[in-house]
Amino acid sequence: MALVFKPYRDQRVDWPRAGRHVLAQYDDEAVIVYQAYRPSIGHFAAEHGFFGGADFSFSRMSWIKPGFLWMMYRCGWASKADQEVVLALRLRRSFFDDVLRRAVPSTYWSERYDSEEAWKQAGRRSDVRLQWDPDHNPSGAPQTRRAIQLGLRGETLAGFKGPALLGVEDITGFVRAQHANLRTDALQTPHERVYPIADPDLRAALRLDDDEGA
Repeated sequence: MALVFKPYRDQRVDWPRAGRHVLAQYDDEAVIVYQAYRPSIGHFAAEHGFFGGADFSFSRMSWIKPGFLWMMYRCGWASKADQEVVLALRLRRSFFDDVLRRAVPSTYWSERYDSEEAWKQAGRRSDVRLQWDPDHNPSGAPQTRRAIQLGLRGETLAGFKGPALLGVEDITGFVRAQHANLRTDALQTPHERVYPIADPDLRAALRLDDDEGA
C-alpha cells in the first residue's frame, strides 16, 4: 500500500467532529501507523524495513499512532528532539486488529473492570496499552474528537522485527514540506477514514463512539 494524500481542507469535513474514533489510512491488507524517532533509530528502520540497531530497545514500550495529525502534534512536525525522523509503518491488519483486542487502558475504566485490582491484573497480562487523547488540528489546537495511541511491548513489539511489519517509509521530507503549508489550502495530509470495527464487544471495550459526528 502506497501512502495516499489528500487536501486537509477536504478531509476535515468528512471526519467525525467529536467522540472516540480510530482514524487511519488502510486497505484490505495493511493499516498505516506513525512513529517519530531520533535519526539513528529512524534511519535504521527505514533502510532495513524493520527495527533494530544499537539504539532501539525491545524492552521498552513503543507507542504507535494511526492518526497523522496527532503524530504531528506530538513530534512538532519533526522538530522536537529525538523525534526528528517520522516513519510511516505498514502493519498487517490482522496484527493491528489483534492489538486492539488485547489493549488495556492506561487508566482505570470502571465500566470495563470490576475493580482497580482487576484492571491492574489485566495490565500485567497484556503487553498492549491504550490511550485516548485530544486530536489536534494542523496548528496544534486541541479538538473535541479523540485520537487513539497504542503502546506495545514484549512479544507484541517483537513483531516490529519483521512478521507484523510490511514496510517502513521515512516521510520526514513530506512532513517538513507540509509544515510550510500549515496555514494554507495547499496543506496535504494522508487520506484517513474511520477504521471499521464491527464487533460490538470490542467497540465497547475500546469506548468507541458511532460515526454520527461525520
